[in-house]
This record gives sequence, structure tokens and C-alpha cells, in this order.
Amino acid sequence: MTQLSPLAIKWRTLMESFDVGLSAPQDNRVHLDAAIRWLKLAQDVTGNGGVAQTRLIKSGRWAPSYPETTGYIIPTLYRYAALAGDDDCRARARRMADWEIDIQHPTGGVLAGALGDSDQPTIFNTGQVIFGWVRAFEEEGDERYRAAAMRASDWLCDVMDPDGCWRQWGSPMTGKQINTYNTRTAWSLARTFDITGERRYLDAAVRNAEWALTQARANGFLDNNCLQDNAQPFTHTIAYAMRGLLEIGAAAGRDDLIAAARRIGDAMIAALPADGRLPGRFDNDWQPTVKWSCLTGDCQLGINWGRLFQLTGDTTYRDATTRILGFVKRTQKLDGAPESLGAIKGAHPVNGSYHPWQYPNWATKFYADALMMDSANTGGGRYIIRAVHG
Repeated sequence: MTQLSPLAIKWRTLMESFDVGLSAPQDNRVHLDAAIRWLKLAQDVTGNGGVAQTRLIKSGRWAPSYPETTGYIIPTLYRYAALAGDDDCRARARRMADWEIDIQHPTGGVLAGALGDSDQPTIFNTGQVIFGWVRAFEEEGDERYRAAAMRASDWLCDVMDPDGCWRQWGSPMTGKQINTYNTRTAWSLARTFDITGERRYLDAAVRNAEWALTQARANGFLDNNCLQDNAQPFTHTIAYAMRGLLEIGAAAGRDDLIAAARRIGDAMIAALPADGRLPGRFDNDWQPTVKWSCLTGDCQLGINWGRLFQLTGDTTYRDATTRILGFVKRTQKLDGAPESLGAIKGAHPVNGSYHPWQYPNWATKFYADALMMDSANTGGGRYIIRAVHG
């Protein structure tokens, strides 16, 4: 039998401490409360109102505030505040929205990367912060939030190509300048339409979704849809693109867009094992290419299936949400150090190739949303349907 070196034993022991003997699944509310507590901590450690991009497990450090995901954490906190009567969450959401205004780029866009990584705006991050400003305006009635959302939306419309694709101002952090997952950015324009009535925004959202359909194969797979490797996209970006198509379709009354999203959702359900442990990357034949799971993508797909249940009444989607959450729950710690208590890892096992050895804040954000969606759809909790946005 091969002898492991002392260093190999050390790293295996460390990995197992994050992946073995974790919490048995409990009621959704128990897991949800723990997730929200962690998101609050991730905001507190920055001192500026934003939310730390990630907790780096090996070094024990927090990364700086992340404008992109802080933006779409705002709707999550408002949603939880309504569910739990948590006024602290409302105050935190306002601080996040105010911080996003303070750092908004002069173009109206939102900066790429974590705070300090770049001085340039980028398409995807801008869309995600729009979700936060729109929701803050709906909750608070403060015109500053609507103005910020409109400035950002105007920039997105101005830099969109005539065919609906964004080919400029892609993230310098990914190396991929053309992204079909920008349908989620386009969806944010539909949300700005909700609070302004300006048809320009909804029309632009539809143009991008129509462009995305030109990237779809007969089986529903979308080309140009990954942060790293378009031949085997993460479930994270698969779910981003699916959600954008689904919500733009619902907003514009476009059944073809909803059908395109449904083809993706059905392919992912077909690949979902009985234990809910979905592989983290898929090829263009919808075959898994890795064994590890992208926990962020798991949670996003759970949300997407929940929305399909709400739109179609097909209980297959509702049950898929519950099944995949059963797996993700087992990866969440419900006791231990506050830096990890309640958080969701980038991947399972922890060394999987999506944000390995990290607790990215958006994994926990989408987990909280998925839990609230599941509770609403299974009759286990109060949920405001308009609050699915973001």
C-alpha cells in the first residue's frame, strides 16, 4: 500500500474536516437562519457596507468587498426581512445599496472584480447591482436608488451591439468577452422597466435573449457560456443563462424564451442523481465532465426549478429543488467557528475546481434564496412571489 507523506496526510485531514461528518439536513428555516447570519458577518468584516467577496479557508482571510454580488445580496436580505421580521436585514440592505451608489462608476456601470481589482466597469457586474437598486427602490421609495439603476441601465443599453450581444466591457477576470450568461444581466434591464415603464429597457433585454437563442443547440445547450471553458460550462453559468431566459420570457410574454429555459432545466433534472449530488460541469451533450459539485450552481438550479414550478405547476420541478437542497444542506456547517458556520463552499469536495478552498458569498446568497423558494413551493413558509427578483 502506498504510504502518504506527512504533508499529504495534513492536507487530506484538512479537507476531510470540511467534507466529512457535516450537519444532517434539518428544517429549511434552521439552515436559512444560519446562512443569513454568515452573510451578516461577511458584511461586518469589511467595515464599508459591502460584503466580503469570499472567505479564504487556507489562509483564514476575508477578501475585500465585492460590488457585483453585494448588489444581488440586497434582494435576499429584503426577502428574509419580510419572512423573519428582521429589521436589521433591512438596514443592512440599505447600507449595501448606499455603498453601491458611492462606488458607481462615472459611466453608470459597476466595477469589475472585488474592490481594488479594477477601475473599469463591466457588463455582468452592472446588471447584478441593478437588481439591488431596483429592489431597494421598491422597498424604500428612495429616488436615489431608481436613479442609480437607470444610469446603470442606460450604460448597458448604450454599449449593447445592435444584435443584442455585449461584445465590449466583458470582465477582465474571466478572459471570455462574449457570454450567453449575460441573459441574467439583460433580465436586470427588465427589472428597471418594472420601476420606470421605459420600454427601451425591456426591448434591450429581449434583444439579448434573442441573441442568446442563436447560441443554442437543438438540445438546449448554450455555446459561449462559461467563465473558463466553453466546452464544459459550470452549472453556475448554465443556471445564470437559464434564469435570464426564463425571467425575460415571463416579463415579455415570450413563450419561446421560457421554452428555451425549460430545455436547460429539463436536461439538468435528467442528470440529477437520487441523492441530489449534481456534477459541476457539463459538455454540449449534457454529459458530466467532473465528479465534484459546484454548490453555487446547485442552489441556482434549485431556484430556477422552483420558478418553473411556479410558472407551469409541474411538480417535477418543485421536487427537484427539494432534492438538490437535501444534498447542499449536508455540506453546510451548523456549528463551529463563526467564519464557516452557515456558509456554503464553492465546491464539494472543498478542493473541487470552482472557487476551491473558499466560501464565496454568492454561494450562500443563492442557497438562502433556494431555501426560501423551496419553503414557499412546498407550503413550509411565507414567501412573496415578487421577491424572486435578483
